[in-house]
Amino acid sequence: MKQLPQQLSDHADNQRKPLDVGERTAPPSPKLPLRKIAYLTAGIATFLLIVWAFRPAPVLVDIGRVERGELQVTVDAEGKTRVSDRFVITAEADGHLARILLSEGDPVTAGMVVAQIDPLTLNASVQEAIGRLSEWRAQRAGVATQRPKAATIEQARTRIRAAEARQQQAEARVIEVQAALAQARRDRDRAQQLEAAGAIARKDREIAELNETTKAKELEAAILAAKADASEVEVARAALAVVQQEQSDPDYLLRVYDARIASTEAELSKLRDEAGRTDIHSPVSGKVLRIRQKSAQFVTDGTPLLEIGNPNKLELVIDVLSSDAIKIQPGNPILLDQGSDQSSKPMPAQAKVRLVEPSAFTKVSALGVEEQRVNVIGDFVDSPQSFGDAYRVDTKIVIWNGKNILKTPMSSLFRCHQSAWCVFVVENDKAHQRQIVIGHRSDREAEVQQGLNQGENLILHPTEQIKEGMQVTSR
Repeated sequence: MKQLPQQLSDHADNQRKPLDVGERTAPPSPKLPLRKIAYLTAGIATFLLIVWAFRPAPVLVDIGRVERGELQVTVDAEGKTRVSDRFVITAEADGHLARILLSEGDPVTAGMVVAQIDPLTLNASVQEAIGRLSEWRAQRAGVATQRPKAATIEQARTRIRAAEARQQQAEARVIEVQAALAQARRDRDRAQQLEAAGAIARKDREIAELNETTKAKELEAAILAAKADASEVEVARAALAVVQQEQSDPDYLLRVYDARIASTEAELSKLRDEAGRTDIHSPVSGKVLRIRQKSAQFVTDGTPLLEIGNPNKLELVIDVLSSDAIKIQPGNPILLDQGSDQSSKPMPAQAKVRLVEPSAFTKVSALGVEEQRVNVIGDFVDSPQSFGDAYRVDTKIVIWNGKNILKTPMSSLFRCHQSAWCVFVVENDKAHQRQIVIGHRSDREAEVQQGLNQGENLILHPTEQIKEGMQVTSR
């Protein structure tokens, strides 16, 4: 408060002070307070912090490399092992099966008895068939007693001959009487003429007429006798035909008994064969793979009892899609997966394709889609010590193999321009899209035919966030 008048007086004195000609007044030098300098510094720092915070940050990506090496194109599928020569031993006859004493894994030799069926029932059936056969043979032998004797047939033939002789005699008698009648008629005519002339008496004429009448009656009797004798011939011939028919009637019985005997002999042969097959033998040497019927029970012919094979002789059965099967050829290597407890890489080739079955089959996938699949049969190169029968195995069937191939990871590829393939190449920490041409490809890598060079870095699993020229950095 005390300085204010002083300052005002000074200001007044300055206004009243005259200026010299030629004297210039210098402008006062600007002086900023320390508080303003602090505010300005804070503002600049804040601005720089905001610029740094909102600048585009590099995108974190996985980076792979274009390399040269071996490339294998495979068909990946699940398969299983099976014994190459599997023998299913079945019951060879109906009967009561004794309990099988073998167990899975037991060794067997060729010809060894592996199962038995009680033969008692079959032996009884054999004896019954033998009895029926004897019965049919005896009845067939008795058919001969039903035939007429040879003497009976000869007697019938003699009767025919006698009847024919009597018929001939009767026919001769008819001819004789006819001649006598003709003579009697001529005598009658002559007697009538003589009587009319008065040459003979009436009595002689009447005797001539009576003689004619008598001869006519004799002719009728002779004709009737001839007919009777002819009838006797027919009767005798009919009797011979009956005897001859009786002679051939038993022939059909012979055919009936022959058929019955043949049928019984066939049945007896079958029963004897079955009775001899109650001991069931192993056809080969190997091991018991599976027992179908362990306990004692009644079985019928053809019932599966057990399976035998050599577990050291295995083959692979791999079912693949029919679209993949056309790419597979006999001789292609098969790679086997070791499992999750070892390296993720497949084992060296241990099997080769022997056969691609010519016929496909329909199989429903886990998603419920019907697929046409084909079995691929493979043979192990070495004895598979770690595998057994019906083991599940993941396989890779090599359909193409190349050495010193320029390749890129499949995860770096994406579609561009509708049908082309592109990648993002990392150059100076920036992503640059490049179109390439690929050839063979597996599930992990693809052959690069054009567009990339060895050693170039690529972005793996590119997303829509990555654009041309964008800053990127490895994770």
